[in-house]
Amino acid sequence: MIQILIFLIISVYVFYKATGKFYEIYQNINLGKPQPTGGSSSERLRNMVLFALGQKKMFSRPVSGVFHLFIYVAFLFTQLELIEILLDGLFGKHRMFASVLGGFYTFLINFIELISVLAFVATFVFLFRRNIIKVLRFRKPELNGWPSLDANLILFGEILLITGIFTMNSTDQLLQQINPSHYPSTGTLFLSEILSENVFQAQSEGLLVILERAGWWLHLLVIYGFILYLPYSKHLHIFLAFPNSYFSNLESRGKISNIPVIENEARGMLGLNQNDQIEASESFGAKDIFDLDRRTLLASYSCTECGRCTSVCPANITGKKLSPRKIVMDIRDRLEEVGRNIKLNKMEKATSYDDGKSLFDYISKEEIYACTTCNACVEACPILINPMDPILQLRRYDILMNSGGPSDWLPMFNSLENNQSVWQLPESRDAWTTKA
Repeated sequence: MIQILIFLIISVYVFYKATGKFYEIYQNINLGKPQPTGGSSSERLRNMVLFALGQKKMFSRPVSGVFHLFIYVAFLFTQLELIEILLDGLFGKHRMFASVLGGFYTFLINFIELISVLAFVATFVFLFRRNIIKVLRFRKPELNGWPSLDANLILFGEILLITGIFTMNSTDQLLQQINPSHYPSTGTLFLSEILSENVFQAQSEGLLVILERAGWWLHLLVIYGFILYLPYSKHLHIFLAFPNSYFSNLESRGKISNIPVIENEARGMLGLNQNDQIEASESFGAKDIFDLDRRTLLASYSCTECGRCTSVCPANITGKKLSPRKIVMDIRDRLEEVGRNIKLNKMEKATSYDDGKSLFDYISKEEIYACTTCNACVEACPILINPMDPILQLRRYDILMNSGGPSDWLPMFNSLENNQSVWQLPESRDAWTTKA
């Protein structure tokens, strides 16, 4: 009874705190501008299945793709064992599914143990890649400090989780022989059997009971810790990769959106029909997170920080300051700062928010003007994030609202305004149409 009470207290606390934080993230994403969801729902579902569930783009780099698959599949299937643990804790039972599922239960737990071993191997491979050989994309400045520690903490948590699973299962195998009335038969668990025979066989029943419970609680508490930690970690992508891929832009990734008001003016200059329904705008581009659409803010929370975007960015490769991954991380950091301040000041309307800062305090102009709009980062992202779009929005604000931009670009702007051409022609671009 005491164990049930402790279980309930911890469970209620964990889900209460986690729900509150996840709701904060939802509110933060809604600080952005609404974005119409166009295209067919079937195509969006297809994207979600292929890129979030199926991890299609991960395998463009086979080594990391395969080992990541081991961890991902292990994560999915260990949730089945977690469901049993939660029900056992709630009702004070032990392995409720064993007698119900019979032989399928034995198969399922054996499969979970097998993929857990593969995940265990993958965890050490990733720790080795990050901390020993130090793969280049994991050594960029934006990963210094917390982002690097965050990645390692989750990997160490994975080791603890697998330790808990095998301690619980291997000691349980022995206890089934000692006290079958309390420990239902699970059938032979081949990997746990190896551990029970070579590590725990000589232990007393009392110690085996303690170790079995320790493994059970370790498994549960690591999962609970993960749930509490997830909203503060890049591993939030485990959940948000699904809505992010679903709501991703279905248009060609090479298409850059026009500014409706300016497009309408340009049509008038060229003698084309204008849209009278388009209203004048007081601002262009994006200065802060309120000017970005919700899809972009969702993407900032969904980012896996894998660095594939940065590793293929020609600007970054040639030594320029731009890192698409950093842009996305900076948007998330600014969003967290704004959301935190709104919550602390109990502001009802975010539109009145002004702390004297903006995204330009996080992202330098050197970064946004280094982008060549080649779309390499967009193509590389495994969950369909578009780092280029916020770069363009920031660039538009600086040029159109601040009259900024590199000095080398000014002659081009003047020529576009006067001659509708990027070249400084001596006469109007369409002058040839009036000559005989």
